[in-house]
Amino acid sequence: MEHIQPVVQTERIDSLDTLRGFSLLGILLLNIASFGLPFAAYMNPTVAGGAEGPNLTVWLTAMTLWDGKFRCIFSMLFGAGAFILLDRAERRGAGIEAADIYYRRTLWLILFGLLHGHLIWYGDILYPYGICGLLLFPLRKLSAKALIITAAVIISVHSLQGVGAGFGIAELRDAAVAAEKATSPTAEQQKSIQEWKQLAGMFAPEKADVQKEIQAHRSGWVDNLAHRSALAAMMQFTMFFQFMFLDVLGMLILGMGLAKAGVFDASRSAKFYGLMTLAGFAIGAPLHYWAATKWVASGFDIPAYFTYIGSTGDPGRLAVALGYTGLIMLACKAGLNFLTRPLAAVGRMALSNYLLTSILCTLFFNGYGAGYFAKLERHQLYYVVLAMWAINLAISPIWLRHFLYGPAEWAWRSLTYWQKQPMRRAAIMETSL
Repeated sequence: MEHIQPVVQTERIDSLDTLRGFSLLGILLLNIASFGLPFAAYMNPTVAGGAEGPNLTVWLTAMTLWDGKFRCIFSMLFGAGAFILLDRAERRGAGIEAADIYYRRTLWLILFGLLHGHLIWYGDILYPYGICGLLLFPLRKLSAKALIITAAVIISVHSLQGVGAGFGIAELRDAAVAAEKATSPTAEQQKSIQEWKQLAGMFAPEKADVQKEIQAHRSGWVDNLAHRSALAAMMQFTMFFQFMFLDVLGMLILGMGLAKAGVFDASRSAKFYGLMTLAGFAIGAPLHYWAATKWVASGFDIPAYFTYIGSTGDPGRLAVALGYTGLIMLACKAGLNFLTRPLAAVGRMALSNYLLTSILCTLFFNGYGAGYFAKLERHQLYYVVLAMWAINLAISPIWLRHFLYGPAEWAWRSLTYWQKQPMRRAAIMETSL
């Protein structure tokens, strides 16, 4: 049996690294609203950041071309990475050791996600990937077709969940309104009032609650920790298992299937990727623009969010995500190295760049740093995005000239393989970037 070890440079798939770097940068286009504005403003622009003029334009553009699309790509690539790791290990005859390495890698990711969510930024995605990743190992032997069909079924169920939520939330609102009119509301009616207030607080909180959240972010690290940890617990447990579990699981399995089908290694024809690009944007972008404008027209009504955006979310974002994927694969096939090489460097340090982005953005916006939380309008947040992109794109290639891994990747690999990995490039040139 060949000794199992981290992937070497000759085994890396450049197009996959490029797409991973592209998606990582793109995720900040949406996450920036959560870094710089109150929680509810991500979904509802009337809460903070401005809902008119350029601010509304930016929100509409985000919902049409960005919201969930890059996370969708990132999720699929995580599933693809899981398949590639296991496939390579089993081809080397790793046997049961492959399972040890895979589950150790995944469990460490869960821990990283918990620490990241509670100590740095509540909008963590590592924990969901780790939890859903625990379920991928038994699926590794399925064919590409079986994986894609399985993913399609899971994603469809998740879409139906969104549609059902719209009807259920409308009924909850009506029940709460009726209960508030009652002279002596029953225990069930009081429960309806409480549940509706809790839900409304997520989408359209009272001004006093918004101001309280702003004050918490503009305070020191300890006050931020209390606020952040509460949000992280809600995101990683309540919201994840109620609304995101099927979403993440379906995309991870789809990524495994697409990796097996050779979609991410740029081996398909230019015609294939061209059609993927055209079809993805032609289907997904108009669908999401329609849903976003319908929600605006509803006056940002809470049940309407699920009726329009919830029901179109999965098919629309997957279509646009595949459109972006096709576009990057075409760039890789065309040999546009000036574009793909910097993105690939960012992708090879995806975990380090992800954590660095969280650290720098929270330092810029929160009170223990520059304190710009809720001080910028929505469209102004994108100056911060451009600055963060410049940092990621500049640092990653320079770092990888001297080191084999990003610092977080080095720690993750060392813990996964239960052996300290070489760090400096001079130490072992055959080791992967």
